[in-house]
Order: sequence, then C-alpha cells, then structure tokens
Amino acid sequence: MTSPISATNDFVIKFANVNGSGSASANELFAKAILRMGVPVSPRNIFPSNIQGLPTWYEVRVSEDGHLGRRGGVDFIVPMNPQTWQADLAEVEPGGYLLYDSTKPLPASERRSDIRMIGVPLTALCVEHYSDPRQRQLLKNIMYIGVLSQLLDIEPEVIETLLTEQYKGKTQLVEANQQAFHIGRSWAEKHISEPIGLRVRRADKVGDRIFVDGNSAAGLGCVYGGATVCAWYPITPSTSAAEGFERYCKQFRTDPDGRKRYAIVQAEDEIASIGMVIGAGWNGARAFTATSGPGVSLMTEFIGLAYFAEIPATIINVQRGGPSTGMPTRTQQADLLSCAYASHGDTKHVMLFPEDPHECFEHAAAALDLADRLQTPVFLMTDLDIGMNQRLCEPFQWDPQRQLDRGKVISAEELEAGKPFGRYQDVDGDGIAYRSYPGTHPSRGAYFTRGTTKDANARYSERGADYLENVHRLQRKFDTAKTLVPQPVLTPAAAATHIGAIYFGSTSPSMREAAERLAAQGLAVDMLRLRAYPFPQSVLEFIDQHQQVFVVEQNRDAQMRSLLVTEFDLDPARLVPILHYEGTPITARYIARAIAQRLQLQPQKSAQERIA
Repeated sequence: MTSPISATNDFVIKFANVNGSGSASANELFAKAILRMGVPVSPRNIFPSNIQGLPTWYEVRVSEDGHLGRRGGVDFIVPMNPQTWQADLAEVEPGGYLLYDSTKPLPASERRSDIRMIGVPLTALCVEHYSDPRQRQLLKNIMYIGVLSQLLDIEPEVIETLLTEQYKGKTQLVEANQQAFHIGRSWAEKHISEPIGLRVRRADKVGDRIFVDGNSAAGLGCVYGGATVCAWYPITPSTSAAEGFERYCKQFRTDPDGRKRYAIVQAEDEIASIGMVIGAGWNGARAFTATSGPGVSLMTEFIGLAYFAEIPATIINVQRGGPSTGMPTRTQQADLLSCAYASHGDTKHVMLFPEDPHECFEHAAAALDLADRLQTPVFLMTDLDIGMNQRLCEPFQWDPQRQLDRGKVISAEELEAGKPFGRYQDVDGDGIAYRSYPGTHPSRGAYFTRGTTKDANARYSERGADYLENVHRLQRKFDTAKTLVPQPVLTPAAAATHIGAIYFGSTSPSMREAAERLAAQGLAVDMLRLRAYPFPQSVLEFIDQHQQVFVVEQNRDAQMRSLLVTEFDLDPARLVPILHYEGTPITARYIARAIAQRLQLQPQKSAQERIA
C-alpha cells in the first residue's frame, strides 16, 4: 500500500485544461491566494502555440523554503481535459492526489490504485445552479478552486478578496464568482470527510518581494534606462515586453498636457524594426527592439551594420524552442551562439543573462547604458520561462541620482574649442572612439559612415591596414566590455570541493536547489552564475580551480560550453555539459541526478593526481 504524500507548504499542483476555457484566471487566482497567505509560489503556464482549443497546463510549486525553480514531479493534479487524461494521470507521484469531475462514472482503466482519486460532480453542480452554457464552463473553474481551498486549508477570505479585486467595479461578476467558489467549497465540506495529506499554512516567507513577469520588468527597465524609441514586430514570447514598455510609457513618459515623449512603432517585419532602432541610435536616441530567435535571424545583416558602423542598439531576445518556428510557446536557451556572433564576418556581441524579473529590470537599463558606452548592439538574453511567467523577486530599485551613461560623445563646445575629432580614432586605448550626434555643430563633427571599410576619420577605404585597425580596435573594445558588464556571482559550497558548476539565466533557481540536494548526499559543488558575455577573467579562474566543471544549460548543442571553450581556448574535456532542451524548464531533480550520476562514474582525483 502506497503511503499518501504528506506535506505542508511544500508540494506541486498541476491543472490540465483546454485553451480558451477560461481556466487561466482561476488557476492564477489559486496561486495568488497561497501567496497572500505568505507562502512562496512559483507558477508556470504551459500553453499551445495556437488558439484552437488545444491542451494547456498550469503548474504551481508551493515552497515555504522559497524554491522557485521547477522541482519535477506532480503531487496533486486537477485534470479537466479528457484528451490528456492518461498522460496527466501518469504524471502524479505515487501517493499523490487527483481531483476530477465525477458527474459521469470513471472507468477502471482511467484510475490508479496508488493515488487518491477525489471525485466532485462539477458539471452537475454547474447545471444545477446556472443555465447559461458559457457561464457553466467558466464558473466550473472557480468551483474547483473552492474545492481545493477546503481540501488544502486555504483561507476563504483570501480568495474572496482576490475575486473582489479581480472584478473590481463589476458587481455581477464578483457575485457570480463568489457564489461558484462557495458552491465548490461547501460541497467539499459536506462530502469529503477524509482529509488529504497536503496543507497550506499561513507563513511569513514572502516579505516585500513582488510577483511579476520578466517581460513587464524588462519593459519598465527600458523606461527607467532612458529608452525613448521602441520598434518591434510581434513574435511569441517577446510581444509583451514591447507592450509593457508602451504601458509604462503612457504612465511615466506622457506630459500632463497629453504630449508623448516616446515613439513606439510596430514595424512591418523584424528587418524594418532593427533598421529603425539603428537609425534612432545613430541620431542619439536610446532605442531597442524585442524579439525571439527567428527575429534575430532576420535582423543579422543590420546587426552587423550596427557592429561595424558602431551604432548603439539594444535587442531583447526572449528565447524559445527552435530551429525555424520550432516550439514558439516552449522555453530554451538556444540562441547563444547565433546572438554572440550575429552577422557574417568576425563579429562578437555583448550578451546579458538575467536570472529573474528583478534582473530583467536591472539588465534592461544596463543594456541601454552599455550600448551607448560601447557604441554597439547589446543583447538582453531572457527566455519564455522568465519572460512570460510570474515569479517572486526582490522589488525593483532605482537611484534617482543615477545618470545615464551616454559614453564618449563630443560636444558642440569641445568642437568649437578645436578638439580634434575622428569618428573611429581610438584616443585612449580602450577601443572606443568618440562620436557626435547629428546637428551637434554647424560645421564640425559631422561624418558619413557606412558598413564598408573606412579609416579612422570615417573615410571610405579598402586598404588592408585600415581594415585591420578597425577589427583590432573592435576586439579591444570587446575586451573593455569585460570590465563593464555585470560580473559573475560565485556561491562557494559549505565544504572544500574540486567540483564546480557554471549556470546562467532561468536555470538559476533549479541549480541552487540542485546544489542543496547534492550537498545532502555529501557532494559539495561550488557554483558560478554567469551574468554576461564577454566573460571576465574570473570565469577562467573558477574553471582552473576545479577538477571538474559542469555547465548547465537548456539547449542541445552545449552552446554556453562552446563559448567558454572558444573564448578561453580550453580543452573541451574540462567542461561537462548538463543539457535539457525538451521545452519545459529544467528541474532541480534533473540537474542533481545528472551531476550525481556523472560523479559516480568518474571519481574525483586528488590534487596530487591532477598535477601528475
């Protein structure tokens, strides 16, 4: 007999629904209710790439310990989609729970003996209380939330308050949803006498953290970072980043008289959008675009122009599964190489890797600064998991005294005083030349630039020496960027170890939890979180200090590992890939198991053996 799962404030619940059934708001309400009770949650929406009533899932991890990555496994499932029943049934952990609509009898073939099946006649209850078919469908979702609130001890007042807030000013909707919630809760009180082993208990573990998605955070970061121009073309999963920027611009960039101090253009395609961004950057505006992998593919020639002509541009790449159209509504970290070397010829681009919405906000502003300072395209590399899912994170902070870093811009006063100006002259050895804004001075400081080779004064030239000076200076500028980008974060293990792990972006919460799991097994792992490319020297030092370094990433071809090997000229055998790329976020269980299995197969060598 399988023992039922028993846990308080530590479980995973999953809802299986049909796209367009109105379940999204109810499922999100469930997550927010637990959050309001002071217990951290980490929800993830898994949805199809079209709107034709296909399956959709919403997974909520409840973790008083604050683990925000996917754990792996499901303790409680609410399957409301007959098409995915068998797969949903199989996903439940032994000893787990399943809540189903028992209006019709459930065949023995659709049951499991090692989990508790909880039947509630949801459809019958809806037919009994409501006559409108659409209302029946929508309110069934709120009914199962009512049942869950009773089973899990979620305070009903919390959900009542959330419903009032959600439908503020819509009295009929508030009353209808409140009624459906209490119908479900009352039925559970009367008919489910045996308690289950999962509980939500009020805690104080959320603090002042906020609940927000990464795309909204990035859009707000662009506002605070001084962006005044956004040119974009809709593409999943980045569209809401541009929409977030527009929403915040209406709030913060609109004068009392209604005058808008920003320009947002939905271009005819991705090529046009990056062209507009580059034009705005050349004119001195801070500009960005938001896109995903296919958009970057279309933009590459223009990105090469911006790199070689040295024009600031910020590109928010919310990565998804590829290649081609791939999996538009699934997550990956598979655009690293395509962005690092975007365009033909010898190009290298700065990339920032935020781990959560808080860093999406910070890094979006930093990307705009870096693009101006380095006069080059800068990529903000998020992904669908960060961009489109709400996550707990630290509140955004902004120093009101912070000045935008516009980099080396020659002024009209300096030109008038006779300061020498050559658009591509490296005056101080860091690879960054001075630029001028159009119209700075009536007769000085103007230049004509192009994507072809030029000399230090921007004059057209096909001389080999001029080309070499250009590309060597660009490499010096890339080396300068190592000191300007966000630096990596080192998390040493509690005990001395020769094992290291390198990770970045949305893998972060799962990697941190995996390290805890490994430590409980007696395997200590030092961790280094990358926050940017180019890599500072400290990354190589971390690798040199460890016998074995695992590189955790979400793509097939170990792209981050390839970048590390190439940039530091490493023996590839020194870096062990841990790869996950089937479209869902990597789990702590997956990482811990992969590292443990590898270490069991290859025992550690002593320091003396390594030297020998």
